[in-house]
Amino acid sequence: MALAIVKTRARLGMNAPQVTVEVHLSNGLPAFNIVGLPDAAVRESKERVRSAILNSEFDFPQRRITINLAPADLPKDGGRFDLPIAIGILAASEQIPAAALEAHEFVGELALSGELRPIEGVLTAAIAATQAQRGLFVPLANAEEAAVPRQCRILACGSLLQVCGNLKQPASVTPYQPQGPIAAGDIDLYPDLADVKGQHQAKRALEVAAAGKHNLLLMGPPGAGKSMLAARLPGILPPMTDAEMMETAAIHSVSRINQRPLFQRPIRAPHHTASGVALAGGGSNPKPGEISLAHNGILFLDELPEFPRKVLEVLREPLETGEIAISRAAQQVTYPANFQLITALNPCPCGHPEQPPEGCNNPQLCCNKYQSKISGPLLDRIDMHVQVDAMPISELQSLEGGESSACVRDRVTCARQIQLQRQGCPNHDLSSRQLEQVCALSKADGVFLQTAVERLGLSARGYHRVLKVARTLADLEQAPDLNKRHLTEALSYRALFAV
Repeated sequence: MALAIVKTRARLGMNAPQVTVEVHLSNGLPAFNIVGLPDAAVRESKERVRSAILNSEFDFPQRRITINLAPADLPKDGGRFDLPIAIGILAASEQIPAAALEAHEFVGELALSGELRPIEGVLTAAIAATQAQRGLFVPLANAEEAAVPRQCRILACGSLLQVCGNLKQPASVTPYQPQGPIAAGDIDLYPDLADVKGQHQAKRALEVAAAGKHNLLLMGPPGAGKSMLAARLPGILPPMTDAEMMETAAIHSVSRINQRPLFQRPIRAPHHTASGVALAGGGSNPKPGEISLAHNGILFLDELPEFPRKVLEVLREPLETGEIAISRAAQQVTYPANFQLITALNPCPCGHPEQPPEGCNNPQLCCNKYQSKISGPLLDRIDMHVQVDAMPISELQSLEGGESSACVRDRVTCARQIQLQRQGCPNHDLSSRQLEQVCALSKADGVFLQTAVERLGLSARGYHRVLKVARTLADLEQAPDLNKRHLTEALSYRALFAV
């Protein structure tokens, strides 16, 4: 047989489109041509494939070899096509049975010795192969990652010779069995909230933010405990659902970040020198940025005014839509970016407006100038604004720690379950139609909220954020309806930057 067809997967953002590798052997002078919009790494696969076949004790056909990667208009990049090209050549030269290729797909980079090296984005390929009801041959180093989807048939091999052996004896092949996942409660990965002394209002706001997945801003002088509080938020968040685990793992697979346990929510804390591309993602072959790597988790921005304003404005659309579209001349890629934003900032450059340094004649003007680095539209998208005041040392020495993270997490998990059963999403993600249904107010409470919103000068978005936070406060109490007390507390979280 002079023609062989092998199925594989390309990488295009969060998708893994199918690529058909067509291998044709014809008479003529020996040649090796690859067509189908390959990049330099794919074109260089000719030398890797030739050496891998020879070092695996197979014969490399001395004929005219033409490799077509279809569809022809889809860009192909990376070394993931090495294995399917090698398998196609061996099948076309009748060194392995071609009939065994129909039920399988292949991805992997080849070393010159014939060993298989890991690739990035294997999880998206595994998901797509499972949907197509095919088994997937992957490098052994990618096996644990590729086996995350349920009902997948992953065939992990360490070399080209092992892949060919499995194809020759398909009945004896055993799919890879992943190791049992560690339960989220088995390991205490985060610092305990009980370590924070005092700061009852801030800890209350932290609990509310965790229960409803609300964005949170903490403002206070240096050393007040803002970063300490933010570091303890992951420990009170509810466990991830299976769908969230799969989405997050797929993003990290594309980015080759796999050190995080599957059940652990991602936490990203970029330095304030990060660029807009680092935050949003990009490049000639667009990769996910920090906001996508924080999908279903937390994006913590410390020292918020120190970030360049243009960088912070990148957050506007993702905070509303939960995704980001990266457009480049060659292609456009959309990555999910449904994260929970936690920010911290000092009230002014010196951090102590009540004790201004020498030379500061107008502390209020200094505070306004410093805080104006954050645009109004961005502040409007942050649900809760909380003042964190410094505590005297005498009080810190006399106070004891409060509730542990485990106690708070139980209440947060209960409130989140109420939200998922009622509307299928956390309160922060409520649509306008859902908001009208689950946040119905009595006539008196409606008048009260309207008056308060007008006095605080809140926008329509701010009004909706107040309702969502109030709904979360009611869920923490397991109350079916909102009341004035819930609205009052929710409004208090919007008064810090109100006009």
